[in-house]
Amino acid sequence: MLPSLLYILTRHILELAALRFRSGRSKDIEIVVLRHELAILRRQVARPELADADRVFLAAAASLLPRRRWSDFFVTPGTLLRWHRRLIARRWTYPRRRPGRPPIDPGVAALVRQHGEMTC
Repeated sequence: MLPSLLYILTRHILELAALRFRSGRSKDIEIVVLRHELAILRRQVARPELADADRVFLAAAASLLPRRRWSDFFVTPGTLLRWHRRLIARRWTYPRRRPGRPPIDPGVAALVRQHGEMTC
């Protein structure tokens, strides 16, 4: 996952650098075209499937946008919180353990028995 995330971040940084040197009219036309493509894709796909790298990028981009523009995203603040809860749950879940006292090491049990025989 890390190499693909690095690739995506590098690609987006280079795209942003290229955008810096383009004219405003060119950027406006590209935005209109991209919004139209997005509208078409939203009609075709009921629920998009995102990779972890997509989630990271969208979460970072959402933090850069003003709140009034969040309505343009299909990623809502609730979605970002759900992703975060899943990430935390995946990271901090512990393996299930059987109920009750854990088993005693056989060597310790033998030592206890030996000590018990000495005191009696």
